[in-house]
Amino acid sequence: MHHGKIRIGIMGLGQIGRHLYHLALESDDCEIVAVADIGKPEILQYLLKSDGVEEPTSELRDNYLINEQFRTRMLQLARPGEVPWDVLNVDCVVDATGRYRRRQDMEAHLRAGAGRVILASLPAEPIDRIVIPGINESSAAVADKIISAGSATTNAFALLLRSLDRALGVDCASMTTVHAYSSDQSLQDYAHEDFRRSRSAAQNIIPNNNESARWVEFVLPKFAGKLSGYALNVPVQRGSLLDLNCVMQDGGVTVEQVNEAMRAAAAEQPALIGATDDPIVSSDVIGCRQSLLFDARATIKAGKRIVKVLAWVRPNRPFRIPYSR
Repeated sequence: MHHGKIRIGIMGLGQIGRHLYHLALESDDCEIVAVADIGKPEILQYLLKSDGVEEPTSELRDNYLINEQFRTRMLQLARPGEVPWDVLNVDCVVDATGRYRRRQDMEAHLRAGAGRVILASLPAEPIDRIVIPGINESSAAVADKIISAGSATTNAFALLLRSLDRALGVDCASMTTVHAYSSDQSLQDYAHEDFRRSRSAAQNIIPNNNESARWVEFVLPKFAGKLSGYALNVPVQRGSLLDLNCVMQDGGVTVEQVNEAMRAAAAEQPALIGATDDPIVSSDVIGCRQSLLFDARATIKAGKRIVKVLAWVRPNRPFRIPYSR
């Protein structure tokens, strides 16, 4: 039986990895015992300090990042399988690189001694479990060794869709995420494996494929074959928006009924769902703690059965380790 704090290793100390480090400082249940990243430890420490989070100071000494709660071994390694997680006595590895999404990559962490691997993004292929807070976190089992924690867009999409379906009945839906640019985009035109993503993130609205619909269908199987998703990456650093168009089962659904349904969902799951009547914009959600913030001012109806809703998505979603002891 596992006793004490969960010992976590992080591969990739980018935006999500740093967010997880900050969350660990607020938690009594876990500690970050190792970080593997290609960046220099002093640069990684600098970026942690530059995040603007008020918390105890972390000091870098002899390749350890030390704060008043835990010591973190800093390893300048790049690939799954290179880090000796067994030597570091790590219970769980969070792969936050965004680069390694195949099952064989995650299995390399297990072979290196990780007890379990949490993928901080969507997988490229089926794994043991995808866990979305508020939807199916109770389904995580001890036998699951490779788990995805979803993505900000996927988690918000699933919560929004299920809330509307439970209250009013949704037949099918199409989602577009208006998404802040990401770290794999270039600020200038630069050769990328994808034509459109070769263009400057700072100067263009870039249409992009999005995998969220596929995985929402996976966790909400009643919608199998009934969802689609697309992305528009825009020149905004933080703060994203979900534009969800639903074909309702009942043609009599009103805008006010939709808004009331989402207010009720926010009251039922306040840690995950918020609702506002304020005229907010993308920068207003930077400090939002929920997975989505429903924008009641934006709800509209077209014809008898089509309803459009908007929901804001915070830059760094609340990250929960789906760890079954």
